[in-house]
Amino acid sequence: MGSPVPDGPGSACCAARRPGTERCIFLRPGSDARRAAEWLEAARPPPLCARDRPIIREGLRKGNRRFDGDGREPTVPVQPRQRPHGRLPAIPARRTSRFTGTYSTNQCREIDMAQRIVKVLVEGLSEHLVPVGTPVMAILGRKDAEGHPILGAILNNRLISLATPIWGASRLKPVNDKSREGVQIYRRSISLVLVQAAHEIAPQVRLKIGQSLGDAYFFEWLSNEHPSDEVLRAIDVRMREIIAEDRPFIEERMDIDEACDLFAREGNFERVRLLKTKRDPVVSVVSLGGGTHTPLYNPVAPAAGGLSGFELGPYNGGFILRFPDPTPKRHEIQDMPRVFKVYRDTRRWNEILGVGDVGQFNELCINGGVNEIVRVAEALHEKRIAEIADRIVERKEARLALIAGPSSSGKTTFSKRLSLQLRVNGVRPVALSLDDYYVDRDKTPCDEDGKPDFEVIEALDLALLNEQLERLLRGERVHTPRYDFNTGKRVPKERWRPMQLGPTDMLVVEGIHGLNERLTASIPHEHKYRIYISALTQLTIDNHERIFTSDSRLLRRIVRDRLFRGYSAERTIEMWPLVRRGEQHHIFPFQEQADFIFNTALVYEHAVLKTYAKRFLLEVPTDSPSFIEADRLMRFLSLFVPVFPEEVPQTSILREFIGGSAFHY
Repeated sequence: MGSPVPDGPGSACCAARRPGTERCIFLRPGSDARRAAEWLEAARPPPLCARDRPIIREGLRKGNRRFDGDGREPTVPVQPRQRPHGRLPAIPARRTSRFTGTYSTNQCREIDMAQRIVKVLVEGLSEHLVPVGTPVMAILGRKDAEGHPILGAILNNRLISLATPIWGASRLKPVNDKSREGVQIYRRSISLVLVQAAHEIAPQVRLKIGQSLGDAYFFEWLSNEHPSDEVLRAIDVRMREIIAEDRPFIEERMDIDEACDLFAREGNFERVRLLKTKRDPVVSVVSLGGGTHTPLYNPVAPAAGGLSGFELGPYNGGFILRFPDPTPKRHEIQDMPRVFKVYRDTRRWNEILGVGDVGQFNELCINGGVNEIVRVAEALHEKRIAEIADRIVERKEARLALIAGPSSSGKTTFSKRLSLQLRVNGVRPVALSLDDYYVDRDKTPCDEDGKPDFEVIEALDLALLNEQLERLLRGERVHTPRYDFNTGKRVPKERWRPMQLGPTDMLVVEGIHGLNERLTASIPHEHKYRIYISALTQLTIDNHERIFTSDSRLLRRIVRDRLFRGYSAERTIEMWPLVRRGEQHHIFPFQEQADFIFNTALVYEHAVLKTYAKRFLLEVPTDSPSFIEADRLMRFLSLFVPVFPEEVPQTSILREFIGGSAFHY
């Protein structure tokens, strides 16, 4: 059945159905109250007379006859419901109560969910009384009061698409393109516009989403030739035409077998693999105007209109899709050849191993191949760490190893494993903690909220640190400070610790500012070896759906904080935006200055973290602001077949977060 055609700017919404699916297409809402009331009234089927026949159970049908609650056929045939002529309204078929008997003549009545009116409170705006089944977009429209596009909504603390129907009394909050959730929806939606435009311009070529590069996503061009400038311009033009058409995103619910057949016909076999390992009876699918289909793991915009502000450009054999820049002047993409090489090497290694996507990984787990995956992944880590130690030793003048990386990268375990490999090379590592060089709390710089900001480099006593580093590298004996976090001050000097380096000693310093030249400004470059580590996840959900590297680190932190630091998942999620902001300012700008970049991501880690994280995420109250993110992470983890923690070696970086490590922290 073809997609409905809008009947003008006043139309509220319309829908089409086909066997085995539910399809809702929303087109140009914004009708007045009278028009909306007419539409809602037309959505209701004619009432059924309860005196003519017993109450019937939903779904028990046989041709045009229905069954009583006890399974017997009624004596009165039930005629098929008559719908108004024209397009079907976007309200699901009404539901009857699950009554298991019959009413007497005097008690007869019909319970029809579609007739029930519920209250919807739109946050900070208004209160609405609407019939059950009303789509969210019929309430919110497509733009907010300030004219910003509404891309989704938060319904009872869950992020949803505007196609979602209301089933009960609800709290509703519109999500525009300026919010964090709206940015996620925008990026997901414009990526699907790109995929559809590329399919229409170059149907023989497949795209594969890659890592994020600042305010852009990298896409691989799966062809023997790189995309030409002419092809990229044609795709760009087609994307803008699709946006000008306001082509709708069509959401469908499909039987799992039908969805697998559909994806197989479109050549997306990685999606077939994943769906077959999920065991769900139905799956949500989205397409852009009936084009190529994608599993709907997270909400998308109602239509392509309003998804402007993007740019396409060639990059390293593929191309990048740039998103709108919140600043007035768009900055050039920072070239990151070292980080990009680590991304690409990791992805190729995953593909060689046969775990390029979640579906492949799940199949290996189910077929008993997870032990081999774990052993090979851990062996690769050990090989890379040994390589770093060899390079440090080869640099004869290097006396200071600096380790930096974002939160939950595994810096502590990495430094311990690196120390072991240095010992193998005849070098004795000596650890120096930057935490002991914090200035007193009353001298700590404050953030814009007036709270002490321990993430800025000015929170460290750089003068004392550099003075002692110089003396240590000259072989002198120094007394390093100790910081008391309870009092927010250094302990008295008589309690400082003595330290002196021998001729074969290597000073190992770990901290977020390790790559910032200001931290060790007085130390010559040839005496330093700088290492950047992070969990640069390259496993993908499918060719068009990526796994965010920050999600991997957040899950690690949730598990570690809940197990060992006394912080709930709610608290960890609440603090995460502040952590991320600090990383953007103090870590990521310096990552290309590293001598070596080590990827701590493990291809199997999400399957292990799932065992812990799902339990801890369930502790987040449904009315907490953190629940929106907790719900998203729960849905993400549901994609993985779980792996038991007993499979993880005791020296693994993952043990830093789940416990049972052979190292002491």
